[in-house]
Amino acid sequence: MLIANAPCSWGVAYPTGNAVTSQHYLDEVAEAGYRGTELGPFGFLPKDPAVLQDELARRDLVMIGATHVHTLGDAASGPVLMQTLGELAPLLVSLGARHLVIMDESNFYPRGQEGVLDAAGWAGLTRMVRDAQALVEGEHGLKLSFHPHIGTAVERESQIDRLLDETDIGLCFDTGHHAFWDQDPLTYMERVFPRIAYMHLKNVDGAVRQRVLDGQLSIAESYGAGVMCPLPDGVVDIRAVMQLLVDRGFAGPIVVEQDVAKNAAETPLQLAARNLAYMQVIAG
Repeated sequence: MLIANAPCSWGVAYPTGNAVTSQHYLDEVAEAGYRGTELGPFGFLPKDPAVLQDELARRDLVMIGATHVHTLGDAASGPVLMQTLGELAPLLVSLGARHLVIMDESNFYPRGQEGVLDAAGWAGLTRMVRDAQALVEGEHGLKLSFHPHIGTAVERESQIDRLLDETDIGLCFDTGHHAFWDQDPLTYMERVFPRIAYMHLKNVDGAVRQRVLDGQLSIAESYGAGVMCPLPDGVVDIRAVMQLLVDRGFAGPIVVEQDVAKNAAETPLQLAARNLAYMQVIAG
């Protein structure tokens, strides 16, 4: 089973202005022992397929897919999404990847109103999802999945259920984002398993999460406080998650993601290596 990682584990959130270069990321994700990678923000890694393929091959890496963040809460932004996906999907196809994931942009929502959409906003979001699916799957042959994310319009189980009911989009299931609101990832995975096409593995620090639930810490502040902790250290039973995937014959990508806390004692390379070592242990 191929376990991949992603540029976000090195703090890469945007195409430019990051603390690490694309070369640095590729060197370290390979050094940590991973054989697969996500693309990261479109433009962080080279857009030229020949150049990028060479960079991957030199490090014995394969491209497994991409997670693209877009302001899905802004109904007027549909044309921008379609234009970007029209460039992104062919790049993934040329690299042999089979999956593309879309996700709502949490920064779009004001603090205290995270994920609040009126009826028109929700209609715009689902319309963009359907249009994106028609383009990505119908024209480029990739599998499109939706990633629920804290601080967005699709984060709670009721919201995920509604999206799955109103569209036929696949689900990129993130164990950490699901557990953030004290929801049970395993139980939900079992209920919606046929829709899960892509997996993100994260874990949650229970003590930091409780501070958020008690209103002592904002969503944004919780990241710096380490709410998304290393895989061996949190409240999500990652071993049980992996066993469920094995038992159900899951064949999609599995990506480890690690948000780095503000005062983390370990570097992204060290965290990535520790997470992979843990995955290798629980895989038996």
